[in-house]
Amino acid sequence: MYSVLFVDDDTALLEMMVQLSKRSSTLTFDPVPSAKEALQHLSEKTYDAIVLDYDMPEVDGIAFLKVIRARGDTTPVILYTGVGGERAAIEALNNGADFLIKKEDDPRRQFNDMAEMVKKGVERRHSGRALGTTQKIIADMINFSSDASFAIDNEGKVIAWNDAMEQLTDIPSKTILGKGDYAYAEPFFNRKKKTLIDLVFATDDELREQKYMVVNRVPKGPIIAVTTGLKPDGEKWTVWMKAMPTFDSHGNFIAAVGTVRDITSTIKDVPVNQESPDSAVQKALAEFSEEPSEKGIFDRLLGKANAYYKKGVHLFVKDLNYRAAIEAFDQALKIDDKLAYVWNDRGLCYRALNEHSEALKSLLRAVELDPENLELLYNLGETLEMIGVLYMSNKYLESAVKTFQMVVNQMPNNADAWNHLGVCMKEMGKSRESKFYFERARDIKIWKKDTPIVPKRDQYR
Repeated sequence: MYSVLFVDDDTALLEMMVQLSKRSSTLTFDPVPSAKEALQHLSEKTYDAIVLDYDMPEVDGIAFLKVIRARGDTTPVILYTGVGGERAAIEALNNGADFLIKKEDDPRRQFNDMAEMVKKGVERRHSGRALGTTQKIIADMINFSSDASFAIDNEGKVIAWNDAMEQLTDIPSKTILGKGDYAYAEPFFNRKKKTLIDLVFATDDELREQKYMVVNRVPKGPIIAVTTGLKPDGEKWTVWMKAMPTFDSHGNFIAAVGTVRDITSTIKDVPVNQESPDSAVQKALAEFSEEPSEKGIFDRLLGKANAYYKKGVHLFVKDLNYRAAIEAFDQALKIDDKLAYVWNDRGLCYRALNEHSEALKSLLRAVELDPENLELLYNLGETLEMIGVLYMSNKYLESAVKTFQMVVNQMPNNADAWNHLGVCMKEMGKSRESKFYFERARDIKIWKKDTPIVPKRDQYR
């Protein structure tokens, strides 16, 4: 039987897992509600594995993981999280986690998954086979993502290919997994060639030579770029790509992760900006673009949509001229209707005008476009709460609660979100629950751990 230290501030979950372990011949749990107590346990006892919650107050799962790995503790760690997407998985992988498991509603299934991971983690610890573990985390990360995503190892072979990628390319994962030699480029370019995922360490000049227009890049982090390609049926398309390297806890490159979106329909009707203040940039864009019909994308990348957005922010924040701001935001959305932050601020202007129906439509659109953006979720929650209070509707208040819970799941030290949860519960007559949330907000302020959300528009003020 394997001994497991289970660390989670959800006491109900701890108790449930302990009860399941008592009926099992595989695992025995030592439950602790905080990272600080877990560190004390580790100083007194050794364990076969550690199950660790990603989101905890004071010391979160990643901080705890950093501490024990810095001490030289190689105990297998399973990071247990309600947060999907690449952020949690990359953090987990880069700081020495062995497995990542997403919280679900079925505790028995979760327990069985944990038992299997603990067994594999112990075996790999003794055999020293770490590569399969890290690749499993990468595969989990890819499968959590709703975007079309895939990953290749440091030898250029495909190790993950998610459902969304299958739908985009019509290529099942079982036929592409394990393949190298740029086979994964064929669905996008109708031939084998280097793609952005192969160029994560390339210079900007090298990317331009490969016909990529770089939108953004972070040192040792993701690159976002746009290029044109050819589908297997010969149809041309424009693709947005993001690629990032991943490293093990020793800083060794182990894999690259890529995300792909088809943005052909988004840019095909965008008007061309014939007057660029920077002729050198226009020349570079002309060299990049082989088809005149593709020029529209560069107009947007050069910032025409952002220029309208900046104008709208000025009218919104400084002049309080909400109608004129909405007109500016609408101009930006005519150029690119996929700009989530523009829909967000458009909704806030309608909210300031007390036009709640229009506000809600815009904010829902913003969240639809960028469902993991905490600013957008927070503003949607505030609006749902406002409507719920105004019309004494529990339906809207319950929706607000669900939205704010998504915020605190990813940002557990955001005091304002906890406070809003308290307000919603109080309005629904749930005084016990509201007291818990209000106290959580108060404690965060006392600990001076508050992490407020910084609006994107602050960059343009």
